[in-house]
Amino acid sequence: MIALGSDHAGYNLKLAIIEHLKEKGIECEDLGCYGSERVDYPVYGQKVAEAVAAGQYQYGIICCGTGIGISLAANKVPGIRCAVCSDTYSAKYTRLHNDANMLAMGERVVGQGLACEIVDAFLSAEFEGGRHAKRVDLIREIEKKYNK
Repeated sequence: MIALGSDHAGYNLKLAIIEHLKEKGIECEDLGCYGSERVDYPVYGQKVAEAVAAGQYQYGIICCGTGIGISLAANKVPGIRCAVCSDTYSAKYTRLHNDANMLAMGERVVGQGLACEIVDAFLSAEFEGGRHAKRVDLIREIEKKYNK
C-alpha cells in the first residue's frame, strides 16, 4: 500500500497520481492535505514519512510546488530515503541503487502525465542489493550517528 501527501501547491498532482494508482489497481491512501488552501509542506512530508517508517505503508509519494521542500521534511524522519525525481530514469535508479522508500515531485515542475510515468518507473523497480546494499548501509550509519 502507498501513502500519499501534499501541500496546497502539490494538491492537484497528488490527486492525479491517486487516480492513476487506482486505475492500475494499486492500493493507496491520501494522508492530506485535502484542498487547495495554503498549508505547510513539512506537516505532510513528516506525516507520510512517519507512516512509511512505521511500516504502515510500503512506499510514500509526496508532492509540493517543486518536490524539494516536502522531501527535505520527509528525509528528517529516520529510515526514510526520499528522492525528488523529475524524470523516469532517476525514479528507476533511486529504487535500484538507493532503495528509496519515498518519491517526491513538484507540481510546478512536472506535468501530470510525466508524473504518472515517474511513479510507474519508481514502483516497478526493485532494489538490486549487492554493492548498493553497502552504500545504503553507509547512509543508515550516518543517520544513526545523528539520531541518538
